[in-house]
Amino acid sequence: MTDQSTTVLPPRAAAEDSDVLSLRRPDDWHVHLRDGAMLTFAADWTARQFARAIVMPNLVPPITTVAACEAYRDRILAALPAGRAFTPLMTAYLTDQIDPDELERGFRKGVFTACKLYPANATTNSSAGVTDVRKIWKVLERLEAVGMPLLVHGEVVSHDIDIFDREAVFLETVLGPVLRDFPALKVVLEHITTEDSVRFVEDAGDNLAATITAHHLRIDRNAMFAGGLRPHAYCLPVAKRRHHRQALRKAAVSGNPRFFLGTDSAPHTKQDKESACGCAGIFSAPKALESYAQTFEEEGALDRLEGFASEFGPRFYGLPLNEGKVTLRRVSQAVPAIMEHDGLQIVPFQAEEELAWTFQDETGT
Repeated sequence: MTDQSTTVLPPRAAAEDSDVLSLRRPDDWHVHLRDGAMLTFAADWTARQFARAIVMPNLVPPITTVAACEAYRDRILAALPAGRAFTPLMTAYLTDQIDPDELERGFRKGVFTACKLYPANATTNSSAGVTDVRKIWKVLERLEAVGMPLLVHGEVVSHDIDIFDREAVFLETVLGPVLRDFPALKVVLEHITTEDSVRFVEDAGDNLAATITAHHLRIDRNAMFAGGLRPHAYCLPVAKRRHHRQALRKAAVSGNPRFFLGTDSAPHTKQDKESACGCAGIFSAPKALESYAQTFEEEGALDRLEGFASEFGPRFYGLPLNEGKVTLRRVSQAVPAIMEHDGLQIVPFQAEEELAWTFQDETGT
């Protein structure tokens, strides 16, 4: 019998009503909810579409203890509107000095769902990250022993390596040796951006999966320079050449259960994005499912969206599938140019673009 975790699934029968798409309620396996005023904004938009989300721990200071994680989880739940059902799946931020006992305690207690590896200075709020993966070898041994997933920002940070090559070099010099030395360690290579990563995951064992963002399916590196410098298309890892985007699209719609949805939605204010040293991050949460649906339809694979969005992630993490449903309707909508909350101004992904699908939440809106 073929192991379901390695099977590339066939397409489902097409829905009779091509203007209505009903999906098992999806999850977001990589999101930044921030803190403070931004948290109340970001958490609500994520919870409108997703039942659960893997929440990134790169706050200031980072989430490295069970107590800090519990406090952040409480803030997330308190930030949600009354009646909004949502489960934040919390993560621990790995440092050179992280305590393996604390990680195991949080995992067994059900506070930590996974650990996040940020190479030091690879992205937003990652200065406390791991400076050399060999310094956390004992931590990786513990994660492998207890079955705790490792989530990876897959880039090296050496300034002598071109920013467009840093993901490929990471696979060769960091992730390859980790998987070799810890063959039972469950790993998610997050927000992949290259054909190299697609092939790496396809060639690896069942313990390696990858998330793919809505924005990396839609933009390549030209988007950052279309008629001028476009800071709202700047994210880390940066978008790559067009052939890499095409490889990501093929992987997302392939039915391979080791590729699944993770938005990496990461809001920054308009002011911070458009500054002299603009922040990396794309805020896709408000129209995430509509954006994925647009891509899957363009690839002739709407029938495979439910697996990618709602089934493959929980199965990899060993969690039950969600019971509820969400609906997308073929009603065109324009993405707002700007969104405002509590004095903050945020530019969403695909601002001012027309989308063919509209999400209808449980209230019918």
